[in-house]
Amino acid sequence: MVAGRRSIALALPILAAALTVGVQASPAVPQANPRASEYAVQIQIPGQIPVLAGQHAAPPWGTANDGKFSYPDDGSVLQAATVTGRLSDAGGGETVRAGSDLTHLSLFGGEITADAVVTRAAASISRGHGSASFTGSSVTNLSVLGQPVTPTPHLRVPLADWGHAFLLEEEQTPITRAAVPTYHAWETAIDIWLDAPHGGLPTGTRILIGYVDALASAPPPSTPKPPPPPAAAPPPASAPPPPGSPQPPSNVINDVGLFPTLILPPPLQKSITSQGYVFPVYGVSGYGDTFGAPRGDVSGGWHHGDDIFAPLGAPVLAVADGVVFSVGPEKIGGNRLWLQDKAGNQFYYAHLSAYTPLARNGTQVHAGDVLGFVGNTGDAAGGPYHLHFEVHPASLLFLGYDGAVDPTPYLDAWRHLESVQFPSGVAWAPQPLRGLAPPPGAMLLQSSDISTASGLDPESLRRALAPHAGDALLLGGQRSSSRTAAK
Repeated sequence: MVAGRRSIALALPILAAALTVGVQASPAVPQANPRASEYAVQIQIPGQIPVLAGQHAAPPWGTANDGKFSYPDDGSVLQAATVTGRLSDAGGGETVRAGSDLTHLSLFGGEITADAVVTRAAASISRGHGSASFTGSSVTNLSVLGQPVTPTPHLRVPLADWGHAFLLEEEQTPITRAAVPTYHAWETAIDIWLDAPHGGLPTGTRILIGYVDALASAPPPSTPKPPPPPAAAPPPASAPPPPGSPQPPSNVINDVGLFPTLILPPPLQKSITSQGYVFPVYGVSGYGDTFGAPRGDVSGGWHHGDDIFAPLGAPVLAVADGVVFSVGPEKIGGNRLWLQDKAGNQFYYAHLSAYTPLARNGTQVHAGDVLGFVGNTGDAAGGPYHLHFEVHPASLLFLGYDGAVDPTPYLDAWRHLESVQFPSGVAWAPQPLRGLAPPPGAMLLQSSDISTASGLDPESLRRALAPHAGDALLLGGQRSSSRTAAK
């Protein structure tokens, strides 16, 4: 049993939300396996979903040619004649290479130009020892504000009074205290920051060009176990052990190899704990810090979030203003959805019993909006009702599913709402459970916009923001008033 970390003494009406859905195959979950990713361009505009071009991830390995790219359509901010991605592995993942190529790059109408941008990162690991290489990375004939610039690693270049740029940012990280040792390398060719509005973009905009990421992984070499010592009769209790006799093993747990070591950012990110974020469950609830606990299922071997225990049908809330995507059933998470806030951080909700009409791909929501209701769908079937909740900061999305951080400090800091507002047509009657059978409540009848992709797949956001026909309908008992206050 998990002890309640925080609760509110509010009487919560119970909504029975039994939902029967077809179970679909779970998308592949990134684990400590060899993998690589790259993108040619990412434009991060404050308050908007990042613009991505030439983005690819492996496996599967290969080369992709994406042609030309312009942003916006007239190319006034950025143009590239060709965009190519290259991802490969060798030796069963002992060496992983990632590459990104752009030709005839132009930014801000020619203020920054380059004939070619070539980014390369290779990570290798052998016998538990790793290395990285960025050989082949280059920016050919780079011109900044009319002046030629020779790129060197981590070179900072001022951009008049409106910004600055870093060239050939690179980093390598060993992860050796794990069941499967890995070595991680990444590089960004050009990283531009706007310190003032420029080219129609606001202050704080960031433009990354030529990003590559490679993670090599190989099992540690197997070593034969020493033969056990020959059995010997124990000495008399009153006599000390004879010199040279084998000592009893120490009571120390082997901390190497249970599950991958977690590489975490600083404890709290101000962008996630700032004013405006709310606790994801309305009413009485309890949770404990179970992030990182071992798990034997396909969730990567460890618990990527916290479980918030609450009654069946407790309203599940949007923690921030943002866009909903990847709504629908999934084998492990059951009825799940993702939410991305305006800073690019992503939040994962799982095991819902039902959705509200706001839980549709591409819907813009506000902090505190009711997205669904607590349940135990997916692999939680038959267990206690709870919301599985994860936090994926924008800065760690390149790690895939393993970019999650401990949600406990965020849950501790976020504000608990004292009232909630329900979308039109959602019935939430103030009636307690009587007996074992739940009372009538909300049920998802049909939906034509359910996404089957992982929330961490950027294509999920693109599909979510595309227009779809049909609405998710919720029908149930009597309608409640537009605002229900906790009593």
